[in-house]
Amino acid sequence: MSNYRIVSSGDSRSFPASHAFTEQADAKGASRVFTGKDAGAAFAAAGELAACPFVAIELGTECLGVHTGEQKGHEGANVVGFARFRLGRADPTPLVELVRQPQTRDSAIAAAKAAFEAAGLKVAVCGDFPGRIVDRLIRPYLNAALRRLDEKLASAEDMDKTLCLGLGYPEGPISLLERTGLAEHHDVTQALYEALGQEPYAPARRAQVAKAREQF
Repeated sequence: MSNYRIVSSGDSRSFPASHAFTEQADAKGASRVFTGKDAGAAFAAAGELAACPFVAIELGTECLGVHTGEQKGHEGANVVGFARFRLGRADPTPLVELVRQPQTRDSAIAAAKAAFEAAGLKVAVCGDFPGRIVDRLIRPYLNAALRRLDEKLASAEDMDKTLCLGLGYPEGPISLLERTGLAEHHDVTQALYEALGQEPYAPARRAQVAKAREQF
């Protein structure tokens, strides 16, 4: 496994508190992990990193290419993107979505994956798309649940109960959004809607209301 050093730039959604991954970092590590809301800017200011076994940049909803640039589908070297999945205000999950570009080195993916897994995290590798895997799949479903509630398909309690009992979900979508934050759901879906232009990602009315209430 490649040793890594962490360059922290602002609050990190992936690691808001101490974690084995941050504790195992080495100030003299050969690889670099840029964390925080300004991780991309810190990467841009870091200078030459071509000799690193891997370089990892914490992402929000944006593509890795925003930070590395793109070259006609030939982009990719030793740089990967990552985000530990976290729904709104909930604690981060063990899932890390690792982002690769078309020409990202397999050795860089393997080294980054090994570093995260050594800290007890679970890694899924995906292409360089806005929102990555989980948000691309779950946000339209959550929006649909909010819209069906507005249409009075059923009460929030009955919708949640039906999905929990019928499909074995541990928590229904309305309860999940109320617990983790409708305003946070708005922010993610709005970013995906702007990036993709697809109606299922447009923030549902209740998420828009929750976001507006933050202004008061």
